[in-house]
Amino acid sequence: MATDLPREIALKTIYDINEKGAYSNIALNKQLMSNAFKDVDRAFITDLVYGTIKWKLTIDYIISSFSSIKLKKISPWIINILRLGVYQILYMDRIPESAACNESVKLAKKFGHAASSSFVNGVLRNVARNKSSITYPDKEKNPAMYLSVKYSHPEWLVERWISDFGFDFTEGLLASNNEVPDFTVRVNTLKTSKEDLMADLSKNGIQAIEGKAVEEAIILRNPGSFLNLSSYKLGHFQVQDESSMLSAIILDPKPGQLVIDVCSAPGGKATHMAQIMKNKGQIIARDVHEHKIDLINEAAKRLGISIIKAEVHDATLVDESLLEKADRVLVDAPCTGYGIIRKKPDIKWTRTMTDIKEITDLQFKILSAASKYVKPGGSIVYSTCTIEKEENRDLVERFLAHNKDFEFEEFDELLPGVLKEYSGKGYIELYPNINRIDGFFIAKMKKRG
Repeated sequence: MATDLPREIALKTIYDINEKGAYSNIALNKQLMSNAFKDVDRAFITDLVYGTIKWKLTIDYIISSFSSIKLKKISPWIINILRLGVYQILYMDRIPESAACNESVKLAKKFGHAASSSFVNGVLRNVARNKSSITYPDKEKNPAMYLSVKYSHPEWLVERWISDFGFDFTEGLLASNNEVPDFTVRVNTLKTSKEDLMADLSKNGIQAIEGKAVEEAIILRNPGSFLNLSSYKLGHFQVQDESSMLSAIILDPKPGQLVIDVCSAPGGKATHMAQIMKNKGQIIARDVHEHKIDLINEAAKRLGISIIKAEVHDATLVDESLLEKADRVLVDAPCTGYGIIRKKPDIKWTRTMTDIKEITDLQFKILSAASKYVKPGGSIVYSTCTIEKEENRDLVERFLAHNKDFEFEEFDELLPGVLKEYSGKGYIELYPNINRIDGFFIAKMKKRG
């Protein structure tokens, strides 16, 4: 009996993520690109993959409650088939429980053996019969464990956030991390207007609405295979979250200036800066990986931008030829990514406390090196897509303590009105549960003239 292809593709993707350490977005795109699926099947596979990865801890807690075999003794293929089945039973209302069980059994027969399929059948049917009686850890006795299991986040991370933000804020943050984020694009005003793009998208059956905060932002409710749209191929828009758009807006580059983007790939912020600069001046866009330079060049070409010069360079190393040459410098630093868990749920399973220490050392080296390029009176923006204070406020304040020729630069006048209340004196902290966009940190500093 043949297996359901979308479910099999989802299983293989989940296996690669959980067992081989593949990045969720890369593993999923690889599978979707290698198979010609209809939009409805692509959406189904995407839901299965991201949903199962997102809820992995909660699902494992439930499997362990109904399985006679300890999780670590279950073979990798079978545990991932169980995860996929439990996700369908508990989190996908439109999928009949019988279909979730039967299709999981077929997968178990293909990727396991007869005993495996019987085991999968028994566990899943038991979960389906008793799902209303599933209990979670006691909220009062162990609040961190309760939140960890209920919202499927590592307990160490939950404890950390409770300490930083308090219980109620953390619960809201965890719930928000499990929501499906908006699919947001930035209109390329070098080629079209927001109104014309929204009208064109509507003609192609795509529901487009205004973004939440940023003027150039449009939210697509049913993007489907947007890569095939003529408006995408013609460079009328770029996929980018509103939080990410704010980095270029806050940097505020002017036409004719020299701007350096030290961690640029895949080029979303660099192309946005070029748009703000009306494609006049020069942007040096760098990345340490040579293959990523192609991504920057491809984005610039599609969007009709000619002022970006993409180069390979290690951002931790100072380029003596650019000392005090730049009007503006952007440091969109590598980070733990805890602000974008909604988009990349595997982040919460792959990061550790050690990562935070290692990455702050890297961030400080990059910011320190990049600051050498700022001319007197020029500005530097430091941004991350994380919510960790060590990588954000603490790091910037440490930088300022070591570099007395820099100071915070206020930018409230550049912010959309709905975000002004969230900015401090020279920085802004954004959270998905508060602002309904990606978690982000952006600080702006000026070099004294």
